[in-house]
Amino acid sequence: MIGTVTAPEHTFTPRVPRAEQADAAARRAVEAVWRIESGRLIAGLARVTGDVGVAEEIAQDALVAALEQWPRTGTPPNPAGWLMTTAKNRGIDLHRRRAVHQQKVDALGREMADGHDPIADMVDEEVLDDHIGDDLLRLIFTAAHPALTMESRVALTLRCLAGLSTEEIARAFLVPESTAAQRIVRAKRTLAGSAVAFELPGPEDMADRLASVLQVVFLIFNEGYSATAGEDWMRPALADEALRLGRLLAVLVPD
Repeated sequence: MIGTVTAPEHTFTPRVPRAEQADAAARRAVEAVWRIESGRLIAGLARVTGDVGVAEEIAQDALVAALEQWPRTGTPPNPAGWLMTTAKNRGIDLHRRRAVHQQKVDALGREMADGHDPIADMVDEEVLDDHIGDDLLRLIFTAAHPALTMESRVALTLRCLAGLSTEEIARAFLVPESTAAQRIVRAKRTLAGSAVAFELPGPEDMADRLASVLQVVFLIFNEGYSATAGEDWMRPALADEALRLGRLLAVLVPD
């Protein structure tokens, strides 16, 4: 009796072009750097521009530029520095455009005619990078301003500092996504309209805001320890950042 010979089965795996592989790798690099550095980037820009909304806008511009350029040029040696420099340049351009509509444009023009560019100085890279860790804490204390409701304080901080999406924030608060988005927008407008200074408050104000700040730091840790959304159950970078902020607070407010 002659047996039947069955040809071996071969699984065909299509080849992915190298260009597509490079694009995917660059995109993953951008996303990883953004998750780690976005809070520091926005905090530094907020201190310089004095406006959380503007800071987030130019930080997002830098993110878009990275998504467009890194697949072509490759991931830079210092990705975080690249994002900061690109955001700084966007900030310079934005300030120059808006300066045209301000009352002080003539005074700025006279200073620049003398060879001095005050706007460029205002967003100098060294200023942005100075005490970058404290900028994060400064942003939390600013977001804890009494002009904002507790829900708005937490939502704004989780959006700008922790990098949570509006959908994730809505899920954490058990509210519709549109409600969470409105809280964030209103918080930004309130801070901008009140001309809130992006600086650590004095001892008397710090005591009033400390409870809110501690709650925000705990929520950041909680999101890192048990993520509300996404494929990963934990976000260790967020938990580590909350611990670092807690240590800063222990030094800043030892009592």
